[in-house]
Amino acid sequence: MATTTTRIIVKREEGHGGHHGGAWKVAYADFVTAMMALFIVLWLLNSSKQIQEAVGGYFKDPTGVSKKVGNGQTGSGENFNLTKDNMDKLKDELQSSMKKTAIFDKLKNQIEMTITSEGLRVELMESDKGAFFPSGVAEPNADGQQMLIMLAQELGKLPNTVSIEGHTDAKPFSGNANANYGNWELSSERANAARRVMQRHGLGEKQVTQVRGFADQQLKKPQAPEDPSNRRISLIVRYVVQPGTGDDEERAKPGEAAHAPSAAPHGAAHAPEKK
Repeated sequence: MATTTTRIIVKREEGHGGHHGGAWKVAYADFVTAMMALFIVLWLLNSSKQIQEAVGGYFKDPTGVSKKVGNGQTGSGENFNLTKDNMDKLKDELQSSMKKTAIFDKLKNQIEMTITSEGLRVELMESDKGAFFPSGVAEPNADGQQMLIMLAQELGKLPNTVSIEGHTDAKPFSGNANANYGNWELSSERANAARRVMQRHGLGEKQVTQVRGFADQQLKKPQAPEDPSNRRISLIVRYVVQPGTGDDEERAKPGEAAHAPSAAPHGAAHAPEKK
C-alpha cells in the first residue's frame, strides 16, 4: 500500500510593520520637541525684560551680545551699564516696578522721573499732607520707606553711582527751641536718612557718591517757593561714561558726602516746619 505525503507550505507575506515600525518614534520625538519649545516660550513671556534681552541677544550673537545684559538678579548688573543711549530702559523698568507697589495709586502724582544731563533723576515730592516724610521730620514715614526700599532693590542691580539730594520749600522754621536748626539741616538729614534706608535694602555701599542738602536753594517751583512739591528727595542715577565718547561725569570719592553748611544737632530733626 502506497503512502501519501502531504506537504504544507506556509507563505509569509511582509507586512507594513516591518518597514515602517519606527515611524511612531519619530512622531513622538517631534511632539516632545514641540512641547519643550512651547514651555520655553511660556517661561520667557513671564521672565523679566533683562532675561528676555539676554536670551534674544544670545541667539542673535552667541559670541557676546548677551554678556552685555544682566539676568535680573541682585549683583548681576555689573555688565549692564546705563549710558545716555539706554537710560530710558531703566526709567521704564522703575515705572513698572512702582506700579506693582500697593501705594502707587496714592503717590503716583508725587513721583517724577526725568532723564537729564546728569542721568536719571527720580524725585519723591511732598504734598500738603506729607507724602514720604512727616512735616519737619528727617526720617521717612512708612510709605517713604517702602518706595525707597523698592528703588534700592532695583538700583542695587546696577553698577551706576547714585547721588541723593534733599530739598525744602522756602518756609522758615518758627517756634523752634533750637535756633541753629533750619532748612539746611533738615534737607541734609533727609537725604542722609534716605541713603541709610536704601543701603540697608540693596543699594551698594560704594554706589552712593554724594549726599547733598540744598535747603530752598533749588526750588522745583521758583514761582511758588512755598509749594509743598519743593520739599523733595532727589535720586540721580548717573551715566556710565563710555571711553572715547567725550562725556565727562563729575564723580566723588566712594562714601564722600557733600552736605550743606552747618551740621544738625542730635535729635533736632523733629522740629516742626512752619505752614
